[in-house]
Amino acid sequence: MRPWNPYAAGCPTRLVLDRVADKWAVLVLGLLTGGPVRFNRLRREIEGLSQKMLSQTLKSLERDGLVSRQAFPTVPVTVEYSITPLGQTLTATVDALRVWGERHMDEVLAAQRRYDAGAEPPRALASSPAI
Repeated sequence: MRPWNPYAAGCPTRLVLDRVADKWAVLVLGLLTGGPVRFNRLRREIEGLSQKMLSQTLKSLERDGLVSRQAFPTVPVTVEYSITPLGQTLTATVDALRVWGERHMDEVLAAQRRYDAGAEPPRALASSPAI
């Protein structure tokens, strides 16, 4: 196996990091873990995600081998997306970001309010690790 160095500017692992750091990709992968999902359902379930952005996100995930696309010959054409075996190896890690956000959002919002107000952070929080 080739040793990759994501700290090097030209390392291709940065492309993967860009993909999984994208909020839309994280949300799409999270929904696909439950099984195949049609395009329009993805669009309805992920509020704020435009049709164009969903299409771009799905194409990128498909290109990376994380998602597969299947079209059914209906009128209009029905398109369904599934997570691939490679994508499944990533879902636990990616979903952990969503779970972390849900668990710590109140703390993050409180920190933002303190910062915006120019207040000093509490001592206990200032010395705790970031993750």
